[in-house]
Amino acid sequence: MGEVLRVAPNVILVAAANPVDTATRVSGLPASRVISSGTILDTARFRTLLGRHLGVSPFSVHSYVLGEHGDNEVLAWSNARVDSLTLDQISAQVNMPIDDEVRARIDDGVRKVAYKIINGKGAIYYGIGGGLARLVEVIGRNQHAVFTLPSVTENVEGVRDVAVSVPRVLGSDGVTATLTPVLAREEHEALAKSAQMMREQVESLDL
Repeated sequence: MGEVLRVAPNVILVAAANPVDTATRVSGLPASRVISSGTILDTARFRTLLGRHLGVSPFSVHSYVLGEHGDNEVLAWSNARVDSLTLDQISAQVNMPIDDEVRARIDDGVRKVAYKIINGKGAIYYGIGGGLARLVEVIGRNQHAVFTLPSVTENVEGVRDVAVSVPRVLGSDGVTATLTPVLAREEHEALAKSAQMMREQVESLDL
């Protein structure tokens, strides 16, 4: 990192590994200029599976996976939308109910598919590569797109100085804004649990 910063002091570091907290501390860069892929693949899977169930393109689905990239990630069902419609509204109009069984199946597909891919071919090379390439494109073109990215944040659900994935605006200056999603009570609690777990993991490292 010392050599990188010597020739490119204003670099934006896009890490392919978690936790991004460690990359922030080691680099010495401002938190807004250090990100990782976070839950962008999980969010894409969530949108794809929701769209498949409802019979609409995933590009018309707006939903997020928050928190850590792993078993404690949070599928934000309460604020998912298709165009401007809530899930209850769209499911009624297309006659495709989203009951507990459907939610459990989609949750399992989002949360556990990475294990299936890793067991099958060793790693998720293409998915993560495509996701990182998209982040670099957004930075290079200053598109100010919103992604669920981890960047060290002063306060996430009461947990201080932690990097978990929440919606963030990304452009050529790095993270320019962190957005606060509207969540159900149980989702707030799950996100707080996820953030606390990440905080404890980082504190256990000898940095």
